[in-house]
Amino acid sequence: MKEDAYKTIDIASEETLFKEKGSKFFGYAFPVLSEDDVKDGLEILKKKHHSARHFCYAYQIGVEHIQYRVNDDGEPNNSAGLPIYGQIQSFEVTNILIVSVRYFGGTKLGVGGLIAAYKKSAQLALEASEIIEKTINAQFKLTCNYDLMNPVMRIVKENQIVIVHQKLEMDCTYIISVRKSEANRIFQIFDALYKVVIKEMV
Repeated sequence: MKEDAYKTIDIASEETLFKEKGSKFFGYAFPVLSEDDVKDGLEILKKKHHSARHFCYAYQIGVEHIQYRVNDDGEPNNSAGLPIYGQIQSFEVTNILIVSVRYFGGTKLGVGGLIAAYKKSAQLALEASEIIEKTINAQFKLTCNYDLMNPVMRIVKENQIVIVHQKLEMDCTYIISVRKSEANRIFQIFDALYKVVIKEMV
């Protein structure tokens, strides 16, 4: 995978179920972009599984600056959250929350058994997800007079540039989105056009 691409999911996975010695592990994957999204996902599951004892999870947010967290939710230290996070790393996905909801079946699994079960539950949730590839993009603001609209549009079309927003008033203003690996080249093209002002959006 190129440096300016990453893997993620756009929609929540189907529910998965893994059973081990009477214990049930329900696995879920949610697309998340913030800690609030994580809280929302956990709340949905706590309403759905109000009698479950453990809601163990791991999430990873970010593309260039990664933020992650693991939670064992009452299970022995590092027996749940870390094995779940290990699967996020193994599948190379980001902006994702994986939750494994456990119902205790009466037989203790031991730390080794728990690690294996939570790992399997996370793996099943990821396998049930539709993993997609997205690109890391840079955004530029273009400003030009109306008489330059056609040349600008031609460059946009030839390079398959995405126009995020446009405002046509006294002059033409476009916000364009360009794949990071192409950003420098596209900037040079527009910068070379007389009377076109291009600025990177931060």
